[in-house]
Amino acid sequence: MPRTTQLLHPNRSPAPARVAATVLLLRDGPLGLEVLMTRRSARASFAPGAYVFPGGGVDGADTQNHTLATRRIGQQAQHLTEAIAAIRESLEELGVLLARHADGSWATQADIEALDRQGDFFAQCAARSLTLAADEVFVLARWIADRDLARRFEVPFLVARMPDGQHPVADESEQFEPVWVRPADALARHHAGLFFMIYPTIRTLERLDAFADVSALLDACAVSEEPLWTSCPRAGLLSGREARYMEHELPFGELALVCPDGQIVHPLDWQTERVVPLLKNLQRLTAPNPGAMTGPGTNSYLVGDPDTGYIVIDPGPADAQHLEKLWRAAGGDIRMIVCTHSHPDHAPGARPLQAMCAPTPPILGLPSAPTARAASTFTPDRALLNHELLTLISKGLEGDLAYNSGHTLEVIYTPGHAANHVCLVLLQDGLLFSGDHILNGSTTVVDPPDGDMNDYLTSLDLLRTTCVQLGVGFILPAHGYAMGGPGDEALAAIDRLKAHRLQREAKVMAAMQALPDGTPDDWLASAYADVPERMWPVAKRSLLAHLARIASNVGY
Repeated sequence: MPRTTQLLHPNRSPAPARVAATVLLLRDGPLGLEVLMTRRSARASFAPGAYVFPGGGVDGADTQNHTLATRRIGQQAQHLTEAIAAIRESLEELGVLLARHADGSWATQADIEALDRQGDFFAQCAARSLTLAADEVFVLARWIADRDLARRFEVPFLVARMPDGQHPVADESEQFEPVWVRPADALARHHAGLFFMIYPTIRTLERLDAFADVSALLDACAVSEEPLWTSCPRAGLLSGREARYMEHELPFGELALVCPDGQIVHPLDWQTERVVPLLKNLQRLTAPNPGAMTGPGTNSYLVGDPDTGYIVIDPGPADAQHLEKLWRAAGGDIRMIVCTHSHPDHAPGARPLQAMCAPTPPILGLPSAPTARAASTFTPDRALLNHELLTLISKGLEGDLAYNSGHTLEVIYTPGHAANHVCLVLLQDGLLFSGDHILNGSTTVVDPPDGDMNDYLTSLDLLRTTCVQLGVGFILPAHGYAMGGPGDEALAAIDRLKAHRLQREAKVMAAMQALPDGTPDDWLASAYADVPERMWPVAKRSLLAHLARIASNVGY
C-alpha cells in the first residue's frame, strides 16, 4: 500500500457505521415486479423527504427474540437478527407484518389493527401466537454508507414477498405516502425530479429492474446466504459536482488510492491540460489522443519528487505540447524515460522529451522485436533487464533511509500484448504500472505475430504472483483510471481479466466446432457477437491470437 507520507490528504477516520436493516416488500403487478416505497419525514435527520424502503436500527431485543421467528437451514444468526429487525420496522412504519399463525396462515389486517405499533412488538406477537417469518426474508445486498458522511449506517437490504390480504398504512410520523412502484418507474420519476431518492436506493432499483417477477428475485437471493453485492461507495468530483461509484465501476480504485478516507476532492474529468496528482510522488498526464484503441488517451506517469528528480513512464506520442507539460511538471529534472513497449501511442515521445532535458536522461525499455509493425520500431539507449531496479534517492542519504524515502521501480518482463512489453512495480508504495497489459474498462488487443496469447496469459499469471509477493494494492494502466484498493481488488482485477480471456477463447472454440469448415471471419461473427461490429477488425487480431494458442495447445 502507498506510504502514508506519500498520501495527498491527511488521514481522517470515517465515522463508525451503525447497524440497521431495511426490507424491500415485493409483489407482482400487471407489468412485472413492484416494490413498496415510502417517503421519509421532511424533518428526518437522515435523508429527509427521500423515498425509501421501510427499515431502521437493529436493537438488542431483535437479537434476544430468535425463538419467536422461523429460521431456514443455513440462515446465520446475524441474518436472523437483521430479518427480525426489518420485520419489526415494517410493522412500526408501514403496518405490514411478516408473521404467520400456527396453521401457517399470514397475519391478517385484523391482527395488525389490534396491535399497538409503538408498543412491545415481541410481547404482542407472542400473545397472539404469531411467529415471525424470518425464513422468508432473504439477503439482497449490503450497503455501508460512504466514508465522507457524518452519520453512517451499515444496512442489509432484505427482500420478502408482501403477505396476501395486508395493506400498507404509514405511521404518518416517520413515513408517509406508501406507494407500490415498478423499479423502472421509480427511476424515471427520480430523473424527472419528482421522486427524490438517495444513492443506495437508486442503485438497488437499477439492479431490481433486471428481474421479471418476485419469484426470480427471491430465487436468486435464496442461492446463498451471502448478499448479491456489498458496497461502500466512494465519491469524487465530475464536472465540479459530487459523483458516487460502486466497487465495480471504473473510477472506484482511483478514489481508493487518492482519497482512502473518503475525502471528496479528487477530480475525475478526463483532460489533457494539466497533470493530475495521485500521490505526492505520482502524477499522471493524459495525452490528447483519445480513441477507440486508447480510451481517454495514453497515460504518461511521473514518479518522484523535487528532491529525487523524476522518472517518466510512457511519454506517449510525439506531441510537443504534451511533452512540454510533462517536462514542466517535473521541473525539467527528468532522470530516466521508460517505455513499457514500442507501440506508437507510448514510445515516440521519448526522443523529443529527452532532447528537452539537461543533463540528458537515458531512454530505457526493450528494443522492438522483428515481429513488430513498422510504426512500432523502437531502440532504447539501454535495454532493461528483468527484475532490474530503477532507483531515485535524495542526495546525501544512504541505506534504509535512502530506500524508504526514495522511489524504486522493479522491471517485470511481460510479453504478450507486445514482444517487448514490460511492467514496473513501485516497490515502496505497492503500485504496478501495467502499460497496455492491464487496462481499466477494456481488454487489450493481442495482435500477432508481435502479440502472443500464450505469452499474454502467462504474463498475467506472473503479474498476479508479483502482486502477492510485492504487496501490490493498485494498478496504474496506460489507459483509464487507477485500479485496486486496500484489499484484494488488484488481484481480483487480474482474475477477471484472465477469466474474460478464457471465456472468449471458449467462444472461439465453440464457433470452430459449430463451423468446422468456417473461416476466421465466420468464427469472428459468432465468438464476438457481443462486440459492436465496428470493432470487429480489431477483435479479429485477438481472435487470430486465440486461434494460434488453440493450435499450439492441441499440437497442430
